[in-house]
Amino acid sequence: MGKKNSKLKQETIDSLTHDTYFTEKEIRQWHKGFLKDCPNGLLTEKGFIRIYKQFFPQGDPSKFATLVFRVFDENNDGSIEFEEFIRALSVTSRGNLDEKLQWAFKLYDVDNDGFITRTEMYNIVDAIYQMVGQTPNSEDENTPQRRVDKIFSQMDKNNDDKLTLDEFREGSKADPRIVQALSLGDT
Repeated sequence: MGKKNSKLKQETIDSLTHDTYFTEKEIRQWHKGFLKDCPNGLLTEKGFIRIYKQFFPQGDPSKFATLVFRVFDENNDGSIEFEEFIRALSVTSRGNLDEKLQWAFKLYDVDNDGFITRTEMYNIVDAIYQMVGQTPNSEDENTPQRRVDKIFSQMDKNNDDKLTLDEFREGSKADPRIVQALSLGDT
């Protein structure tokens, strides 16, 4: 299997340059690095968590990495192939605000039912707190639960305790602080 993935086919490169914001040269560079880290051409969830741990040594990124892994693994086969990796990386690093928000919505919508529930959002926000090593006490203004309550009060326009993609998108665009609160950085 490793041999199959060791050389990137031109048709794959053409497809990826069309579908992503990367040039052919960048795709080839990313592929080289991907194979260095994943010689068999597959990134497992365990490997993905290991990578996150390098970037967040002060916390425990396992829960967050597992949730992100699920979005990267488009075909749900339990591993990330290079094509899945580069498409997700393209959106998260170079996509426009709408693309990033759609990707983030998939991250929060853990059960893929088209809605973000309070529980789903809490899971992500709590995972982010764990990842960065923050353990707020219950009197703290910035607990994961309070953050979720605040986000829902701003976004959930029909008060049904679930966010549609439109509510999520509109709420995020209306208040840039929400985007930062969702840990999408300075999109």
